[in-house]
Amino acid sequence: MMQSHSLEADMLSRTLSVTDSGLPFVERAMALNPNLATAWLLSGWLRAFRGDSDVAIEHFEHAMRLSPLDPELFRMQAGMGFAHLLAGRFDDASSWAAKAFNDLPTFLPAVSIIAASNALAGRMEQARRAMEHLHQLDPALRVDNLTNWFPIRRPEDSAKWSDGLRKAGLPE
Repeated sequence: MMQSHSLEADMLSRTLSVTDSGLPFVERAMALNPNLATAWLLSGWLRAFRGDSDVAIEHFEHAMRLSPLDPELFRMQAGMGFAHLLAGRFDDASSWAAKAFNDLPTFLPAVSIIAASNALAGRMEQARRAMEHLHQLDPALRVDNLTNWFPIRRPEDSAKWSDGLRKAGLPE
């Protein structure tokens, strides 16, 4: 089971790694069907990876309003956490990621956001607990392979993400 969620995170990353070229397609889907929650979800992740945290948050919120009982709600919540983390709002980040974790405790992005946001907020015990769980889910995860599954565009965002996970105990 651990392996499948590691593969899931890798697949999500590869799908969204076309951040610049994929955004027009997602925007087109949103224009054709403004009620398509999945398009708003993908747009949120793409915009977060590009450094547009506030727009990402608006898109995740819109996706959740469109489909509040969506089986993919944990992805929307994790995305909210990630966007808040990049915006420097670590309490909001850990709160949203915890909601995603409660829905799916094996979702690597949620666990990693909990670890990083708590470490950046100085809550080292919570960060270490999350990092222990993350190591159980994916023992091969390292700081130097983070970009394999989170294609962050802006260097300052990448540095914040890496710094939070490094402080939480992720090995180089």
